[in-house]
Formats: sequence, C-alpha cells, structure tokens
Amino acid sequence: MQVEGGNPVAIKALIGQSQDQTFTLGANTEVLIWQKGVPHVAAIGDVSTGDWVVVNVRATPGSSLTAIENTPAGVVGDHGKEANGPGQPLFLYVGTVAGPQADGHIALHVVDGDRLALRSLLGQPVDQTFTYSYGTIFLLWQGKVPTVISPSQLKAGDRITVRIRAAGSSSLGQVESTPAVHVGDHEPADPSLTN
Repeated sequence: MQVEGGNPVAIKALIGQSQDQTFTLGANTEVLIWQKGVPHVAAIGDVSTGDWVVVNVRATPGSSLTAIENTPAGVVGDHGKEANGPGQPLFLYVGTVAGPQADGHIALHVVDGDRLALRSLLGQPVDQTFTYSYGTIFLLWQGKVPTVISPSQLKAGDRITVRIRAAGSSSLGQVESTPAVHVGDHEPADPSLTN
C-alpha cells in the first residue's frame, strides 16, 4: 500500500522510508469494509485497488518498521475511494453510560478523548450530554467485529466512544448540540484509529 498517514508511532517508524510498504495478514486478521459508516466483515480479496485503507498493527513500542510490517495486522479497514475525508475536525469523547439512552441524547461520564474533545472540556464537569440523530450509527464491538445496535441496547457501565464532527473552534455547547456521527460500544483500544 502507499502510506498517506498514521498515528505518531506509525509516522515515526516511517521516517526515511518509502511510502510504499507491505504489511502482513494473519489467521486472526479481520477485514472490515465500511459503507456509509457501517462495517461489514469481508475477505482481503474484497478490498479494491485505490481504496483508502487503515491497517491496525499492535507491536512493541519502539519497534522497527520491519518488525511492524512482519507483525500480522489485527484489523484492516477499507473505507472506499473517498479521499477527501469528513470535512470537519473530529471531537472524540470516551466515557461510560449509566444505561440505555433515548430521546436523542447520550449522557456520558467522560474519562478520555482526543485533543479537541479534552480542550472543549477545560473548566467543565466530566458528566456531559451529547446529541444523536437518525443518522448516528451505534456499533457494539465484540472483539474485532462490530454489530449495529440501537441506543436502547447500551448497558450501565459500558465504555463508549462518541465521535462528533464540528468546526475546530466550536464551544462545548456547540459540539454537544451537533449530532454524533458514530457511537462505539466496547470499541477496541486506540479508538482514534477506527472510523
């Protein structure tokens, strides 16, 4: 594949290397094809030339690029041919819910998040309420395989991620009133790498 980006650890391993790299698949590698925000389990043969692909590899910190490439990928996510991305910055909140959610709102006890999300919470309580709409996709992760669920299927204590796309300068109130694009229940570690 031609590498176009990655998390800081991946980019550091690629310094001084070619963009064209080959990664290893193993018996436990899951291939997910994402269509309209919903993943489907597939085979590597279903990945099309020219698609934007995310390869998740778990390796020892400080591993060489060769070691990373020789470690079988855990998940390969095919996101299609859409090169321009979502168009708005991501606000990613990680936390727990008290139980099923309804009426277009998610009450979240925030414990982590990406830079924009955490910045929006400065000076604010960690218990916040976010918005969802008919377009929000709720996924329950069981291992590396997600299933579409409804907000009413969330359970007390579930660790969830809430992804909202909004202008980078948005206030917490503006972010909370913007419907989430994706809510992940029991999402695998390092949610910033999944869609």
